[in-house]
Amino acid sequence: MVSPSTPAPDRRSHWLWLVGLAITIASLAWAVQGVRWGEFFSILRTVQPLYLLGTVVLATLTFPLRAARWRVMLRDEQDRPFPWAPLWHSVAIGFMANNILPARAGEVARAYVVKRQLPVRFTTALGTIGVERIFDALLMLGLMALAIAAPSFPKSADVGSVSLARLANGAALLFGAALVAAFIVALRPAVWVGMIDRIARSILPTRFAEPAVRAAEGVISGLGVLRRPGRFAALLFWSVLQWLVNAASFALCFRAFGLAVPAEGALLLQGALGFGVAIPSSPGYAGVFEKATQLSLGLYGVGATPALAYALTYHVATFIPITLLGLYSLRRVHLQLRDLRAADVA
Repeated sequence: MVSPSTPAPDRRSHWLWLVGLAITIASLAWAVQGVRWGEFFSILRTVQPLYLLGTVVLATLTFPLRAARWRVMLRDEQDRPFPWAPLWHSVAIGFMANNILPARAGEVARAYVVKRQLPVRFTTALGTIGVERIFDALLMLGLMALAIAAPSFPKSADVGSVSLARLANGAALLFGAALVAAFIVALRPAVWVGMIDRIARSILPTRFAEPAVRAAEGVISGLGVLRRPGRFAALLFWSVLQWLVNAASFALCFRAFGLAVPAEGALLLQGALGFGVAIPSSPGYAGVFEKATQLSLGLYGVGATPALAYALTYHVATFIPITLLGLYSLRRVHLQLRDLRAADVA
């Protein structure tokens, strides 16, 4: 592994942070265009606190659900599940790190923290997190397709010159094809690892080929859950539950703001946000979160001002609990933020 003092990764993280900051500033500037600030503050005064509290509870509940799902995927050498507490601390710290550290440090921090607590390889932990991200992307595509296919969705809505209804059909096909591909890889992992090893070593220098092969091994190892029907069913159950609870938090927040957006609109919104926050931005996805929310709610006729009020309120209210929980977990595992910054280049 590269030492934290190695200059190249530091420069890379610095440039990623600058690019993310530029995207955040541009997104925020775009989001505030046309906003009427008097109306904005009037809307905030009308928010129903009980609905907002329920929103925060549901959004925070998704994190222990993530830990439960990770417990299905990450196993010891005897294929036994690890204890709950170390996984929970790692998840809480990882998402806290995404909120306050640059360059999406949370994924690496999460793998780093679980490696310190449990007998698991860093690359294996990171590989399972990568599989989670792939699975989440596929599942969000499927749920977005349901929202777009619902009668409440405006059929005239499009992206550029392409109908969103057609995009939904394409997303459904992509979801099925990617899942089939994942099963094919999971059924014969050694064959695919060997193929990747040969390709990587033939086209990459050794110092790049070896990390690439290790990363591929971790991801393919994480796909092993697909070979076991019981564990795959559990993975699917926890994933669907997590994203339905997350969507419910968005839908309840619609009620808090009195927005005339159907409940299935929450499926579209969470999908748009899920892909939107993959764009580099400053810690906490500031700006990108707000603009993606505006664009999604705009499809249902919500104006720029109420959409921004909704986005900022939801973002701040749900940002605080997991950040505090992550900082608490950091103390429990006897780490400090500077340890996570070092892990980001490990």
